[in-house]
Amino acid sequence: MPRKSTTPKPPAKPRKIVPTKHISEVPQIRLEPVVSSQVQAIGHDPATNTLAIRFPGWDDKPGSLYHYANFNADQFAEFCAAESVGSFFIKQIKANEALFPYTKIDETPQA
Repeated sequence: MPRKSTTPKPPAKPRKIVPTKHISEVPQIRLEPVVSSQVQAIGHDPATNTLAIRFPGWDDKPGSLYHYANFNADQFAEFCAAESVGSFFIKQIKANEALFPYTKIDETPQA
């Protein structure tokens, strides 16, 4: 019969718990449609420096809505003026997740 080890097991690693925001804590940001295959609509809340992006869904339906933190009014103006909104998003926002952390707000809007 094999001997049992008397060495104690290391403690389990604690799970990272990501707090969710209550719907009343999420800024309501007006979205404006943009011409892009990557992004459906964008908006900005200067009071909270929050960028809102709605991505395209399936069958021309709206897709998921995300909020990106730390995005100021000057950056939003630059985003709006970009030759390609999709390229700007990929190169300037998505590539800088540490600078612009995001929160998924919803999957699809309610009809």
